[in-house]
Amino acid sequence: MSGINLASPHGAALTAAQDVEGRSLWQDAWRRLLANRAALASLIVLIVVALACFILPSFLPWSYEQIDWERMEANPPSIETGHYLGTDTLGRDLLARVLFGGQISLTVGLLATSVALLIGVMIGAVAGFIGGRVDQVLMRFVDLMYAVPLTFFVIILMVLFGRNFILMFLAIGCIEWLTMARIVRGQTLTLKNKEFIEAARAAGGSTSSIIARHILPNVLGVVIVYVTLTIPQVILIESFLSFLGLGIQEPMTSWGMLINEGAAEMESTPRSLLVPAGLMTLALFCFNFLGDGLRDALDPKER
Repeated sequence: MSGINLASPHGAALTAAQDVEGRSLWQDAWRRLLANRAALASLIVLIVVALACFILPSFLPWSYEQIDWERMEANPPSIETGHYLGTDTLGRDLLARVLFGGQISLTVGLLATSVALLIGVMIGAVAGFIGGRVDQVLMRFVDLMYAVPLTFFVIILMVLFGRNFILMFLAIGCIEWLTMARIVRGQTLTLKNKEFIEAARAAGGSTSSIIARHILPNVLGVVIVYVTLTIPQVILIESFLSFLGLGIQEPMTSWGMLINEGAAEMESTPRSLLVPAGLMTLALFCFNFLGDGLRDALDPKER
């Protein structure tokens, strides 16, 4: 480096090139994500909403299922009674129920997306890399599952196993993995004939090791982006099922169930509808903005 004049254009270009080469793809993507104000603000808002939903209920004077027998009708907000957003028609604290509903909706979104991620990535990578009859059988099974309506599938599961919280995210996750599998399969088909994959085969790598060490790390960026778009979709599906009465049971609640209850009382107590609907809309917008930011950050063309 002593023979290079850093003040010259060539020296400055060399220093800039070394700075770029010194950063990994993930470090570079993280810097671009931080530079995206909309995505960064969405990430901060999601963290604040999640912390509020999971931590704040412990400090409230009323729980989500506790009934204030002196206020059995919908009451306005009151600091003296501890009902900061008022009560619903059964005398339950609205703020506690909205926050607990956020816990359920966010948990279902994360867990169902995790199930879809695990199944979809595994099946998509195996189908795309092995190909042949394995690919045909797996993709025809995906096509068959696409033909099954989600509502019908959930009703069948509830008839067989009963209604419970675990069944909710399992049922949604067992449907949402289909698109994930197709995306991972398409990415795997573009990677399986690359030079580094041929080198791994020539070195004696097994199919499982090549998929785990070479295929999955290279499709991870696309998968992360799709995950951020799947979570709000799962939240909407859970809200839709709860709105139809196929979701979780009382006294538990979710944003979808609260919206269903608030729609019936919209004229008398509009806050019962506006508060959960506003929080759910805010979370969905943030997830979509974050997904757009991750898509731009993980795009190699932006380097």
